[in-house]
Amino acid sequence: MGAAGTVTGSKHFLQTPEMNILVDCGLFQGIKPLRLMNWQALPVDINEINIILITHAHLDHVGYLPVLVKSGYKGRILMTAPTADLAEIILKDSAKLQEEDAERSNREGYSKHKPALPLYTTKDAENTLKLIETHPAEEWVELSKSIKFRYRKNAHILGAAFIEMDCFGKRIVFSGDIGKKESLTLPAPEKPESADFLLIESTYGNRLHSTEDAGDELSLIINDSIWKKGNLLIPSFAVGRAQEIMVLINRLKEKIQIPNIPVYLDTPMGVSATNIYYKYMDWHKLTEKECEEIHAGVKFIKTIDESWEVINDRRPKIVIAASGMITGGRVLNYLTHYLENKNNTILLVGYQAEGTRGRALHEKAHELKIYGKYYQVKAKSKEIEGLSAHADQAGLLDWVSEIKTKPRVFIVHGEPNASDTLRVKFKDVLGWNAEIPQLNTEVTLFKTDAD
Repeated sequence: MGAAGTVTGSKHFLQTPEMNILVDCGLFQGIKPLRLMNWQALPVDINEINIILITHAHLDHVGYLPVLVKSGYKGRILMTAPTADLAEIILKDSAKLQEEDAERSNREGYSKHKPALPLYTTKDAENTLKLIETHPAEEWVELSKSIKFRYRKNAHILGAAFIEMDCFGKRIVFSGDIGKKESLTLPAPEKPESADFLLIESTYGNRLHSTEDAGDELSLIINDSIWKKGNLLIPSFAVGRAQEIMVLINRLKEKIQIPNIPVYLDTPMGVSATNIYYKYMDWHKLTEKECEEIHAGVKFIKTIDESWEVINDRRPKIVIAASGMITGGRVLNYLTHYLENKNNTILLVGYQAEGTRGRALHEKAHELKIYGKYYQVKAKSKEIEGLSAHADQAGLLDWVSEIKTKPRVFIVHGEPNASDTLRVKFKDVLGWNAEIPQLNTEVTLFKTDAD
């Protein structure tokens, strides 16, 4: 019911004789036709959903939960403990942003809806959090007589996991978003050993990440920005990417590859997410000292007034601000002031979905529309692929390398070319025939005695 032909809106609905399970419950992001789907009813009755399993806390995997709860869902929502803590931050922030966007639209009159309304409110998000229960990685959880599952770490962000589900004697694996083996902050993803059915993401199914050292690339960009006396703006997901970037900048300063330039993290969500690293030391590779150094080397911006102080400060600086695909958040305020100055640099460090401002910059657009107005793109746009939180094509092939059976494969969570390229690669390298389901495709996996 999502992440089909696109990288957003992840929702997979599994119907069984004993219970119906929704795996992930994400928001659609990007082009307008996708965003409008967030306002449409699901193709299944909410009362048919018995339980929800979440793989990780990014908005395209949890952001639709408050809509379900607002619409009457009262069942259990299961996730790992770090995911629960991050989901609280992300859902409250999402609700607040939607309330603010609706208020701004009504005040400035650039929405055709009268009045413009938020998709959900802070109260809806708070009601959602009451339904969450947590389970550790590796622990088998019995959902019904014939169904059990467990989470296994997959290195995408803190708390992220793939799902192994034993269902009526068959093994179903839901990949979630798979991270890289060489992450700065997270241990390498664990791998499934068996699967009768496999749903696998394909964000970078048609690409290999750069083999250049991300630190070297970043130091060149930072030093160039300082030389031009400009600002370096890094739109970043507040959870995962922001922390990795801060660690990397700190290490570059220690090696004296860059000067002691001021670094700001302007996302309240990112400040809270960084604190969560202290709580879950067994989920990442950082030492307590490294966690402390992140805080020591970065100025955390908490209020809008502080944001404007940073924007109005003309000295060269690095600003990390949400959101990663420039779909909303405080990064937009910076862009309205930084885009039209050729001495500034905008650095993209993650996947940019179709229809987002980040994708427009990736494709060298000459202007961006922000809050109903157009801004000329005169700032330099750069990218570092090595900082992506997703495995590339080689990483995806490596992740399935220990599966000894020949599963039925469904390729999801990718734009059409990426998914189809991975499909061909699976066929040529592994001899697996993979399917690419369209939105709302229904598939019979197998028959049971209960049927």
